[in-house]
Amino acid sequence: MSLRFRLTLFYANLLSGVVLVLSGVMYGIVNIVMINQVDNDLKHSADQIMDALWVDSDGAMRIDQQKLDRFITAEYQVWSTDDDLLLNSDPKSPLSNVWDPQAVLDHELIFRRVTVNGTTYRVYNISLEAEGENFGWLQVGAPLTGVQQAVRLLGLIFLSIALFTIAVSSLVGWFVVGKGIQPLTTIVEISKNISNTEDLSLRLPVETGREDEIGQLSLTFNQTLSRLERLFNTQRRFLADVSHELRTPLTVIKGNVGLMRLMHEFDKESLDSVEVEVDRLTRLVGDLLLMAQAETGRLPLLMVPVEIDDVLFEIFEQLKVLSDGKHEIRILDVEPAMVTGDRDRLKQVFLNLGGNAVKFTPEGKHIFLSLDVEGKWVKVVIRDEGRGIPKAEVGRLFDRFYRGDKARRRDDKDAGFGLGLPIAYWIVRSHGGRIDVETEVGVGTTFTVWLPISQADVPTRPLGSDEKEI
Repeated sequence: MSLRFRLTLFYANLLSGVVLVLSGVMYGIVNIVMINQVDNDLKHSADQIMDALWVDSDGAMRIDQQKLDRFITAEYQVWSTDDDLLLNSDPKSPLSNVWDPQAVLDHELIFRRVTVNGTTYRVYNISLEAEGENFGWLQVGAPLTGVQQAVRLLGLIFLSIALFTIAVSSLVGWFVVGKGIQPLTTIVEISKNISNTEDLSLRLPVETGREDEIGQLSLTFNQTLSRLERLFNTQRRFLADVSHELRTPLTVIKGNVGLMRLMHEFDKESLDSVEVEVDRLTRLVGDLLLMAQAETGRLPLLMVPVEIDDVLFEIFEQLKVLSDGKHEIRILDVEPAMVTGDRDRLKQVFLNLGGNAVKFTPEGKHIFLSLDVEGKWVKVVIRDEGRGIPKAEVGRLFDRFYRGDKARRRDDKDAGFGLGLPIAYWIVRSHGGRIDVETEVGVGTTFTVWLPISQADVPTRPLGSDEKEI
């Protein structure tokens, strides 16, 4: 049973119950009103009949017809206490018996519904008294045939209206529910297409301005598809890059091992080459493990107070060794500052950024380091006068295995794996900070690392609108 059918059935059943209850209530009210009207007419007729009754000199009961309203349609009977019929509205009427004998026996002043010779009457019973002594009974009655026919016709009308309303409402509900769950049907179709074709680029059509639950579901579904598409693309790119990175050292190792097997002796140059490639693979595996830990939030960090200015001076000395006197490395303003973090990981970040500056800055150019404290944040700046980074590549700097075209040359022995910046990004992110990049081709690049002085200030860190989300 489809959701559309179940919702329509529920809506129809609910509406049927409401319509039938309302129809029943209206039917009952109309019936009561009409009976009350008959009772009022009977009481009015009885009052007029009582005023018109009189007793002649012989003690016979008489009625003055001139005092009766000519519009009175009720029938009446006057009975003595000896059950003798004294007066009758129609002397030729076959109704010669007491209409409501139970009311006479009970001496009740009451309205009753009785059946006389197959006809239903509404009867009003009144005791006739003179000087405190009961001498008879007056019963005024009116047939309910017309009322019953009107009520029966009204019931049929109510039933017809109810059935028509239920049928039309069910039909309208079927189309309304179908229109409302159309996005769900589309979701099912797109899900089947994705399952059959593995095409995550498909999206749900979203109506402009629709802010109900269906619209929110469509937006959430599209966001989920976008995230899945990015994750799958990242996974494919990751597998492709890892395979590419592993192919070269494994090829070198296999070639050198094959050469030594062919020569039946160990060649020192071949062994050195194998050792270099093994070290390269070891670094790659280590970096991949570190990336996996950082991305899943399981990066082990020893959070202790760190004098970040001392770390920066250590980086300064190591960069001078890496540069080997080919660059002018200077420290500008350094303000003593302390942050809460993992000292080794933070040093790894600054060494990675500084090492890139040394690698991509021409000889004789400057590299500047600086440290400032702004409010509750420490700002570390590493600026170079290197080749700069094209604007099109800035957004991909922190992608795994991404390297600029010039850095991808395999004949460059210093070429890395393209994991340094992503690792630096995740380390800083794990500390509650961020990395900003400003660059201009031919002028240089500036990396600014923001770190909170205290981890308690992490929720208020100055996140930039361009912060990378992975």
